[in-house]
Amino acid sequence: MDSTPAAWSQADSYLADTLVGPDAELESALVAQREAGLPEIEVAPVAGKLLNLLVRISGARRVLEIGTLGGYSTIWLARAVGSEGRVVTIEAEAENAAVARASIDAAGVGDRVDIRIGRGAEVLPTLVGGFDLVFIDADKESNTVYLDWAARLGHSGTVVVLDNIGREGEIVRDDSTDSKVIGTRDGLRMLGEDPRFDATALQTVGAKGWDGFAIAVVV
Repeated sequence: MDSTPAAWSQADSYLADTLVGPDAELESALVAQREAGLPEIEVAPVAGKLLNLLVRISGARRVLEIGTLGGYSTIWLARAVGSEGRVVTIEAEAENAAVARASIDAAGVGDRVDIRIGRGAEVLPTLVGGFDLVFIDADKESNTVYLDWAARLGHSGTVVVLDNIGREGEIVRDDSTDSKVIGTRDGLRMLGEDPRFDATALQTVGAKGWDGFAIAVVV
């Protein structure tokens, strides 16, 4: 089989069918997101499952998400923290937050989720630290700001996941003028140089194209 976007998407669907399976609540969240006209930039099902597993593997009970969108990934995270856990999720757009709140409540995990509305750089300084896992999936131009706060609001052993680091391979271009590529490169450089982090990154292909994620631990 040739390595093409269509083949990547087909393989992603196979993996989701085999390892994730149908989920009425998550599928309803996606329907609500589409009906509200939100962009189709949520994590893929296999990535949502990965986030869920990372929370469970690390034993995280306090999770911070930067970038709620329609609440799809938030539901994955909230399920993983358990009934005694909490997810604080930040969303810049009030309309998006309203869509997310309805879907999160419909999924039965609303009591575990605190949605904070506002720009991340403005909301983050208001939070109380002690987060066990931080998922960053917001404007790429602010990656270094979010990573700095992930370290400040975390503790030794906090897991940090930075999404969308592949940028269709454009991350190799030091002459790029794309603000998202520049922000991604800055974030990766920070993870490599800042002594507060120990990190790696993986590029991926799938339903979301050629992309990837970085994963770090606060040391």
